[in-house]
Amino acid sequence: MTAIELAAIASAAVPGLNVTAFGPEPDDAADFNAALLVDSENRRWRVRAPKHAEASTRLETEREVLRAFSPAIRAELPFLLPTVAGTVRQGELITFVYSHIAGKAESVEDLAAGGPALALEIGAAIAAIHDLPQELVTNADLPSYTANEFRQRKLNELDQAATTGKIPPSLLLRWEHAMEDVALWRFNASVVHGDLHEDNILLDGTSVTAVMGWTDLRIGDPADDFAWLVAINDPAFVDTVMQAYAAARNETPDPHLLRRAALSAEFALAQWLVKGFAADSARMVADAESMLLTLKADIDAHGGQPISTEPVLVVEPVLVVEPAPVVEPAETPAVEPVPPAETPAVEPVPPAETPAVEPEPDDGATSTPTSTSTKAAPVAGSGEDVDTTAMKVIPLQN
Repeated sequence: MTAIELAAIASAAVPGLNVTAFGPEPDDAADFNAALLVDSENRRWRVRAPKHAEASTRLETEREVLRAFSPAIRAELPFLLPTVAGTVRQGELITFVYSHIAGKAESVEDLAAGGPALALEIGAAIAAIHDLPQELVTNADLPSYTANEFRQRKLNELDQAATTGKIPPSLLLRWEHAMEDVALWRFNASVVHGDLHEDNILLDGTSVTAVMGWTDLRIGDPADDFAWLVAINDPAFVDTVMQAYAAARNETPDPHLLRRAALSAEFALAQWLVKGFAADSARMVADAESMLLTLKADIDAHGGQPISTEPVLVVEPVLVVEPAPVVEPAETPAVEPVPPAETPAVEPVPPAETPAVEPEPDDGATSTPTSTSTKAAPVAGSGEDVDTTAMKVIPLQN
């Protein structure tokens, strides 16, 4: 649906609205078409048209939520809330027109660039949401969960996501380990915006002017409203937000809030995958699968945000080596001894007669005897020709 078509619908929803200018407005593209309008009195309006029945139901829920905010509650909030100016039903879908609120949504990088002043504003705004009276939610018949109920709900969603077969096993193990870590889930449930992110926070400089997108209000885990903050790669900015939040809250935040926020940010990819399967959208499934693989690669390389209070125990497979079978030596057949060949008798030969040698006369000279005793050369194979240098034994590496 184009901006000009949305302008025509808005004119029918709000009597007397004379649109003079219009343009597209950033929104959740999977669920809504949106446009920003300007009328003849230079007032601005925002129109949102749902793309399917579930999105239309969310807008109707938001209208009931906004009606639940009494003037007294609105006056205590440090930001403005949208107001529904009119609606138009088109078949099963309802298009909503809101009075426009000054302010601009910024990227997470631009938010971090806002420095401590903006961080203080964001922390105080989130604290104001979490300190809203819980009757605001229960009276509107909106979802409400205790800490344990919320954890069990996450485990059920994990089981559902696992059936898709598209989630890397290491991510399933990481999330399951965190969800079964009971110490991680000791928190006091509070009112939660449920869809808080940079696109729903309107700014004027370093001031938060409005918070939008109230379709998922509930009582649950306050960590869910910090999931988007995990994407800000600026620890000083995040720390300042958390300090401002803790200072503004009526109660002390639990120590594991940011750990569960990291889990919520990661697990949102699995929820998007399940949503894609439910909508039979190949594009959504492909996008979710790609983001899951990117997340796995990032965690493999850098470890990811810490989640569980206890490390994941990875059991390495044990290689079992079977002993080699003992081979019995083959039986050697008995060999009958061969009797030695008979040696013929040899008649002894009498020694030859040695003629007597007459001694030479002594002429008085001293004769030096010549030694006939020489060292015999080593015999091959006798062991004396073997190099007896000690051989180094090199241990085998395990």
